[in-house]
Amino acid sequence: MRMTQHTSYALRMLIYVALRPDGSCTVHDVAAAYGISRHHLLKVAQTLRGIGAIETTRGRAGGIRLAAPPGRINVGAVVRETEGACSLVECMAGDGACRITPACRLSGMLAAALAAYFAVLDRYTLADLVGNRRALRGLLDIDSQAA
Repeated sequence: MRMTQHTSYALRMLIYVALRPDGSCTVHDVAAAYGISRHHLLKVAQTLRGIGAIETTRGRAGGIRLAAPPGRINVGAVVRETEGACSLVECMAGDGACRITPACRLSGMLAAALAAYFAVLDRYTLADLVGNRRALRGLLDIDSQAA
């Protein structure tokens, strides 16, 4: 399974926001830090706001901040929400396009593999992703002077 770019950007945005000393930033800050499209990140921010992972404020002093402490933002939940329906093959989506679906064991194996994938992600929170704060702040050029 390959994670979508949208999900990858969502996780990176959450990491960046969690590393900010003041707890807030702008989409432009995130885009500049990672060298990725501000336009794409605006869509990501909308998704993250919609699932309750971040709060947004409009206007001159606006920006984004985490909606909960990093230890309460579950990685598996974020990936599920940003990925949408996760069907590794079309028969898992229930469209019945394959002739052998009634007798096939592959979909069961793939469903178990997908469940294992999410079980691992469910064990981690955003706090786990930013446990190496100093190194990440240095790589993202975030002021490391503040807590």
